[in-house]
Amino acid sequence: MSPASPEPPEARRALGRRTYAWLDERLDLGSVVAAARHKTVPIHRKSVWYYFGGVTLFLFLVQVATGLLLMLYYRPGPDSAFESVQFILAKVEFGWLVRAIHSWSANLLLLAAFVHMFSVFFGRAYRKPRELTWVTGVVLLLISFAFGFSGYLLPWNELAFFATKVGTDMMGVVPLIGKPLLTLLRGGEDVTGLTLFRFYGIHVAVLPAVMTAVLIVHLALVQRQGMSAPEKWESEPPAKRRTMPFFPNFLLR
Repeated sequence: MSPASPEPPEARRALGRRTYAWLDERLDLGSVVAAARHKTVPIHRKSVWYYFGGVTLFLFLVQVATGLLLMLYYRPGPDSAFESVQFILAKVEFGWLVRAIHSWSANLLLLAAFVHMFSVFFGRAYRKPRELTWVTGVVLLLISFAFGFSGYLLPWNELAFFATKVGTDMMGVVPLIGKPLLTLLRGGEDVTGLTLFRFYGIHVAVLPAVMTAVLIVHLALVQRQGMSAPEKWESEPPAKRRTMPFFPNFLLR
């Protein structure tokens, strides 16, 4: 019996066109594509700083993908957390690689977020009408810190235990809300297995939900208001302003 002949390119293109037409009829993809084609990004001496927002978003997506893979084998609990991490590193195929990517991308995410924040601050991109974009960006940075702090305890080793103890002790000295916040996070007076369960729930459920909501608002504001440019660039006549298309030029960069 002869093997089946591959589908001709014309048939694949026709199928793609029919699929796009079906989706366009229901989702109005044409307007989205038209908007993407007309969207531009300013070109000036400081254009390189624009990329760190996209780098931060990319690293967040890496965190989500690798975190979901780790959840398949990680077992929260004082008697199982450490052993499950060792099982991931030693027994799961490419588990060591996934955990290393998750760990290093978390550090790189904070670095990229800091670079992005300082570039926005020193470039005065927070000026009117982009105040809410700046506020949501700062909130995203704080949530990223909370991700790192809550995830640090999950390996349930000696370093993670004492680092969490010191970190929560620092929260306990905050006036008025420090003591209740300390008890809420730890689930009691000391760092115990209950603390591990709470940090796991915060890390994989609460923070991703909050992060996703704020991120959608942040990206919507960026798309609505466009990317900020230096005041000198904005003061130039429109004919002299250099721009590049967002899709595909800026996206590929």
